[in-house]
Amino acid sequence: MNQCEELLKLLMEAVQQEGQKKEEPCANWGIPVGVSNRHVHLSQADLDRLFGPGYELTKMKDLSQPGQYACKEMVTVCGPKGAIEKVRILGPVRRETQVEILAGDGFKLGVKAPVRLSGDLDGTPGITLVGPKGSVQTEKGVMVAQRHIHMLPADAERFGVHDGQVVDLEAEGPRGGILRNTAIRVTAQSQLECHLDMEEANAFGLGGTSVVHIHC
Repeated sequence: MNQCEELLKLLMEAVQQEGQKKEEPCANWGIPVGVSNRHVHLSQADLDRLFGPGYELTKMKDLSQPGQYACKEMVTVCGPKGAIEKVRILGPVRRETQVEILAGDGFKLGVKAPVRLSGDLDGTPGITLVGPKGSVQTEKGVMVAQRHIHMLPADAERFGVHDGQVVDLEAEGPRGGILRNTAIRVTAQSQLECHLDMEEANAFGLGGTSVVHIHC
């Protein structure tokens, strides 16, 4: 084999190796979808005002994320223009009250809720919550949840992503498409799952048995 043939062989091997890499993108690993409706996270102080001093939430069922659960208790969310009854409380209690609504709920309630990650409450509007024992006017905490993916550090390494990174997702099917601006949330107590709210899931034809892929 002369030098020209040797160079050609090396070039072809390099092209084949690059092609193999492209055939194995991170998008090949499916991420389960979790669909959430509007809900409320309460501080203990606000829970006491709404349900009575020393009240403890009643677990109805565990959620996919470790330690998180849906409660039997519900509240009414009241805005300047309207109210939404029977909004589920999720436990356990948190340091600050947070109200996660759907984008369409903002029109009914009369509030302009920004898209935020959980816990990022600065600059969000407040709202009135009504329970069986009283009401609370929050100073902040109303938001539309930014879509995000929960994962363990080992998952992040496998996908080649890191906490706080923003990626695009690909949803397949008749109403599939690209979901941009999806945040990665990496903790040691996570279950791999992409969280979408009900409006997003319906728009892309996704449900609780669907999977999405990171778009490479």
